[in-house]
Amino acid sequence: QVQLVESGGGLVQAGGSLRLSCVASGGTFSTYTMGWFRQAPGKDRELVGAVTRSGGRTDYADSVKGRFTISRDNAKNTVYLQMNNLTPDDTAVYYCAAAFSPGISIPRLRSNEYDYWGQGTQVTVSS
Repeated sequence: QVQLVESGGGLVQAGGSLRLSCVASGGTFSTYTMGWFRQAPGKDRELVGAVTRSGGRTDYADSVKGRFTISRDNAKNTVYLQMNNLTPDDTAVYYCAAAFSPGISIPRLRSNEYDYWGQGTQVTVSS
C-alpha cells in the first residue's frame, strides 16, 4: 500500500508561482509512474502531467505546457510540480497519483491507470 501526501498549495496572485510536492511511502517509489491531476469545482478531474519511473520522460496537458514542470527525486520518494505564470483557470484541488509501472517507460495519462492517490492540496489563483 502506497501513501501519498501532497503539500505546497495555497493562494497566489495571477502570474505567480507555486511548487507542489508529493511524498510517497509504503512502496518502491522508482517502480511507479507519477502523475499530477487537478479538479476544479463543478468539473471533472483532469490530467496535469505525468513523469516516468526514472524521471526521463514527462508529458503535460496542453493547458499547462510551457508553464508547469514535473520532476521527481527517487532518493527522496518525492515528485514535484513547479507551476509558473499561474492564472485563475488553474484554481483547483491538485492530486498526485502513483501507477505501478514495471517495465513501462512512457508517462501514463489516464486517471484509471493510477493505483494510489493523495488527499489533494488546494491551489487558488486570484486575478
